[in-house]
Amino acid sequence: MKARQFFSTEEIQMLRQKSNFRASLEILHTWGWIAFAFALAGFFPNVVTILIALFILGGKQLACAIIMHDASHNALFTSKKANEWIGNWLGAYPVFHSVEQYRPYHLQHHLHTGSDQDPDLALTRGYPASAASIVRKFLRDLFGATGLKGYIGVFAMHLGFLKYSLGGEVIALPPQQHTPAKVALNAWQHLRNPLLAQFFLAAILWLCGAAWLYLLWPAALLTTYNFCIRVRAMAEHSMVPNRHNPTTNTRTTYANWLERMLFAPHHVNYHVEHHLLMSIPPYNYPKMHQMLKNKGFYDNGGLLVNGYWQIIKMAVAKPPITHAQG
Repeated sequence: MKARQFFSTEEIQMLRQKSNFRASLEILHTWGWIAFAFALAGFFPNVVTILIALFILGGKQLACAIIMHDASHNALFTSKKANEWIGNWLGAYPVFHSVEQYRPYHLQHHLHTGSDQDPDLALTRGYPASAASIVRKFLRDLFGATGLKGYIGVFAMHLGFLKYSLGGEVIALPPQQHTPAKVALNAWQHLRNPLLAQFFLAAILWLCGAAWLYLLWPAALLTTYNFCIRVRAMAEHSMVPNRHNPTTNTRTTYANWLERMLFAPHHVNYHVEHHLLMSIPPYNYPKMHQMLKNKGFYDNGGLLVNGYWQIIKMAVAKPPITHAQG
């Protein structure tokens, strides 16, 4: 699917215009909500506020991952250096990743979307599934089983035991890639800054007189973050008519304020638009979406769904109809 089928050169240039001011507002929005979640649990500590904080933090940890994603495309700020630095320290590092590791992995997803070579295929296949299966998946996410397994894998990737892959594929690296010396070097290269980011976050909360609040961050990483990732991934590329057809293997999903909080930060719900032109700043996706609608794209097979609840319903397979024997 080529962008020039739908947009003129002038329109593409207009959509590619970056704004440091708008990019900064996107970052402030995410970290403002993170501060609010900590403040809510800190000033009014009880079971309800802590649960609310965990869901907000999980959604905003997904937002951090999207900041990393957008920075990997150099699509946020006008400066490549700003994309790298801010994308790492306010996006990737707080969730134990880096723009440099993520970029080559993610570009393979764009090159092979929906094909058997798509590294994200494991995130999106297997739907629709039975209602019981969906409930089990959500419970594994929300009670930490998915997150614990996932982050054991992430640390194994950083140390050189596994190939870097976020799609659930486990590829062991040869022993020469993880000798004691190389493990130590890998830890220094890949874990130093993420751990430093955790230290900074914990130190800020300690200076605010509530160091215990930092525990909510890893707790959300292991629980609600994975729930948010699952629903977001289902919306983007699951339950599509033909995963090999670039026109029908990606979906845009409208989101209300709560869905934007949990599953669709930084306009990531405009996923057709992103795959059509991955260099477009995310804050320009709504404009691009309206232009595509005006050009009839969604009237001719483009996938568009109204809300993430609809996605969840689509992910649940309908039970077979049985007829009583008379």
